[in-house]
Amino acid sequence: RERERERGTMKTTTMKSTSTIMTWQVSKIVLLLLLSSTLAFQPAFPTTTRNNPLLKKQALSSSASIQYVSSHSSSTLMNSRRTPEGDGDIDTDTVGATNDNFILENFENQNIEQLELKDHNNDSNGNSGNLNLNAVTDVSDGQVIGPAHVLVYDTSLRDGTQGESVSVSCDDKLKIASRLSSFDVDYIEAGWPGSNPKDAEFFHRAKTELSEETRSKLVAFGSTRRKRILAKDDAQIKALVDSGAPTICMVAKGHKWQVTDIIRATPQENLDMITDSVSYLVSLGKTVFVDLEHFFDGYKFDEEYTMSCCQAAVDAGAKGLVLCDTNGGSMPWEVGTITSKVVERFDATVGMHAHNDCGMAVANSITAAQNGAGLIQGTINGIGERTGNADLCSIVPSLALHVNSKMSCVQNLQNITSLSRFVDETMNRKPDSAAPFVGASAFAHKGGLHVAAMERSPMSYQHIDPSLVGNKKRVLISELSGRQNIMGKIKDLGGIDYISDDVASERAIAILNRVKRLESIGYTFEGAEASVDIMILHATKGYCPPFTVLDYSAQVFDGDLDPAFRTLLHDTESGRKRKERFGARARATVNVRTLGSWSGDGEENEDENSLFSDRLEVSDGNGPVDALAKAMKRALVPSYPIVSALELIDYKVRILDPESATAAATRVMIEFRDKESEKTWTTVSVDRNVISASLNALVDGFEYALIEHASECNLCDDFFE
Repeated sequence: RERERERGTMKTTTMKSTSTIMTWQVSKIVLLLLLSSTLAFQPAFPTTTRNNPLLKKQALSSSASIQYVSSHSSSTLMNSRRTPEGDGDIDTDTVGATNDNFILENFENQNIEQLELKDHNNDSNGNSGNLNLNAVTDVSDGQVIGPAHVLVYDTSLRDGTQGESVSVSCDDKLKIASRLSSFDVDYIEAGWPGSNPKDAEFFHRAKTELSEETRSKLVAFGSTRRKRILAKDDAQIKALVDSGAPTICMVAKGHKWQVTDIIRATPQENLDMITDSVSYLVSLGKTVFVDLEHFFDGYKFDEEYTMSCCQAAVDAGAKGLVLCDTNGGSMPWEVGTITSKVVERFDATVGMHAHNDCGMAVANSITAAQNGAGLIQGTINGIGERTGNADLCSIVPSLALHVNSKMSCVQNLQNITSLSRFVDETMNRKPDSAAPFVGASAFAHKGGLHVAAMERSPMSYQHIDPSLVGNKKRVLISELSGRQNIMGKIKDLGGIDYISDDVASERAIAILNRVKRLESIGYTFEGAEASVDIMILHATKGYCPPFTVLDYSAQVFDGDLDPAFRTLLHDTESGRKRKERFGARARATVNVRTLGSWSGDGEENEDENSLFSDRLEVSDGNGPVDALAKAMKRALVPSYPIVSALELIDYKVRILDPESATAAATRVMIEFRDKESEKTWTTVSVDRNVISASLNALVDGFEYALIEHASECNLCDDFFE
């Protein structure tokens, strides 16, 4: 009986436990459904909550954290646990994720075209269920709260120019300002007119040379007044007023130690400097932001004093409090906690200014927005002092595509890659190929397994569609490539449409084996995709190259065998004339055969049966490669006028086996540019004769340009047999 009673008790306990678990699962499902319904129909919080810290905190939580959950819900659904039997049933822990199937549908349908820049929680009227549609979007109307709405503040022309080797002329600053305005950033911090003549000149010329729309976005940067002087008497403050910029951003100390030990002022004196400077500019009708320098370090040093600096700025009429991680040493969790406290306490828009000393600038900026910052400062391509500022080319796409923030420039997001490259080009900087979103390698795929997976679904190894940011997918060719890498290249060239899959696969394997063999002797095709395209075309049955070099020669002659530095030391007129007359020169001769009929006088041959024409050209140059390039262009231009628009913009030589001394193999890479389309491409060649390697790279470069501009197919009739 006792055993039976024990078994009965255990059975009852088990049934109760099972019942409790089932009840908990059902309750959890109901709660999740109620929560999703609440989120879907949550009303926008009224603007009056900006004056109530408690209500504002609740509203911020609704528009920020809920948005974050929503944007990740589909990935949660995809990663849901399966039942032991493998029948594909979704675990009930992920039921709440079913409110968002947007990304999942794209994976299932393998349809990248459906990835559009839009809020995937919009209702039928295009209204978002997570964003506060009545929230403030302009600092003049009140506090802008992120991440629902974020103002983009560019400081490339001021803080960005403090980076090493970054320098721009006044003309270049005007060009960049216009381009930033067309991209539709909200604010353009163009310089410090009270610190240098160039910035003063910029603001003077901006009044007549920039459009009204661009001028309305300009911000003049400066500092609070000096000690023991009134703001109206401070020359630097006067320069800010005279700049004509509608918005002023002034830096103020937000760290008590910096106040007492660096600028040697009393804590109260610093507060008076903030109050007097801000109130004076506000009285003149200026919109004022205050950059609180060393804010996060100061907050950790003396929270009360740092907050009193914020209070002084707000009481004086500042529209924005910009929290600066000046030394770049703050961590994202610190930034998030501190930012949320400032947002809750003050009615002004809170901004974030991050430096990248710990590699956290972008993360800190997005974290600040997630915790209520409604204004983000940064620079294009992350240029700036030391290791740089927060990179807007990463922040803007991340907020737009992964956080669903509303920004004025979102509609121009597809232009951000061209903006990035324009700024680099104008500042004479080499673009960072590995830069997120905008770099040439941001969507480049090299591993064979990755490329094979992407043939099935483009999103298998990409977090977004590259076209959303104006970039494109690239398939790299190297010894690590697989057959699908080559197949992708053949497909891009259009040749795969004319041959069977088996033939294409066979040729892809042959080309891949050739690539691996060439890379084993020193070739590298990752940065020379034009040479890969030419290799594929030459491996295609029936391909007719637009020209062939029959033979060539190159000579170098010098009438002055003294070392170059001795010649440069001649200051007399006779010395300069001697160098000009007897300096080292090169002469190249090329014999080129082109498709089509052509005669020596530039007229077409009367013989209609003539398929080719030969031309012999000679040209001088500064060296043998320069002479060969000029001779090649002279030989090709009569048949292909487009060649005249081509130019060589880079020439690199690398010794592959230095131990072989002068008999070493050399790798030559040449970069070309079409001056009309601004397109660039690179070719590569390896040879123990540097002149031969250079000519082969030149030939590939010119041939690639002609294929790109060809008006008709370069495949002969036997290709289709």
